[in-house]
Amino acid sequence: MTSTLAPPLTVHRVTPEDAARMRALRLEMLADSPLAFLETLAQAAARPHADYRRRIVQASTGGQLAQFVADPGGRLTGHAGGTVLPEEPGATVVFAVYITPAQRGTGVLGRLVDAVAEWSLAMGRPELMLEVVVGNDRAVRAYERLGFQDTGIRVPHPVVPGLKELQMRRQAAS
Repeated sequence: MTSTLAPPLTVHRVTPEDAARMRALRLEMLADSPLAFLETLAQAAARPHADYRRRIVQASTGGQLAQFVADPGGRLTGHAGGTVLPEEPGATVVFAVYITPAQRGTGVLGRLVDAVAEWSLAMGRPELMLEVVVGNDRAVRAYERLGFQDTGIRVPHPVVPGLKELQMRRQAAS
């Protein structure tokens, strides 16, 4: 009996060459978890490839915006981004976190958050912050396992009236 091992999964900062695969992952993210992101599947599908490429090029270098992907060598299976807000120069906001359903619970989330944390520390930002839709208990528990704590702060969802998000924070160095 022979067994086939899956190729090793790497986590890396996006490169311009990742644009088409990142577009495919973005559409999957929006189809799977529509409340977790700031645009609809229809909006993302209508956006030209050049727009995806421009965003990926911006996120591939520098200290203001970074995107990291889980890459098994084919279709991307996870994503986490990081950005800085002018009013919080010591913190990196973790955004657009997504793991393909088949990869959930396998440690990919931790690897992606670690990549954002390493970048954050390298940019001089010692804290991570993220927001999760209130009621998404699975995500809250996953982030708690990674050291995030609920701050008690609740904010309106940025695009869905009536929904709230809870804020979580942790130190970038774990």
